Amino acid sequence: MNGQEPILSVAFFRTASGNEPVREWLKSLPREERRIIGEDIKTVQFGWPLGMPLVRKLDQGLWEVRSRLRDRIARVIFTTGEGRMILLHGFIKKSQKTPQEDLELARTRLRLLQ
Repeated sequence: MNGQEPILSVAFFRTASGNEPVREWLKSLPREERRIIGEDIKTVQFGWPLGMPLVRKLDQGLWEVRSRLRDRIARVIFTTGEGRMILLHGFIKKSQKTPQEDLELARTRLRLLQ
């Protein structure tokens, strides 16, 4: 973004077996949706800290990037630390409230980082 350095670098959460669930989820999406989510993540990278409507704090150390796709909504839950934005979990939102199981999965992955 016009020659400036990002405030945060981006890293994907990696499981013990080496999988990167958010990267795999992103690859499963149509190209246009990947582009929109990628732009939103980049906006967070260069503009951190940000608030609504793009970023919402969910819990201690957990935030979500809120992406509006053409006919649905995507969320990428992340944490920050040491100049990095670590993408913990991504999903397509089907209701107003963030599903408890998605939040719990992100919390579990956050604990695995610590």
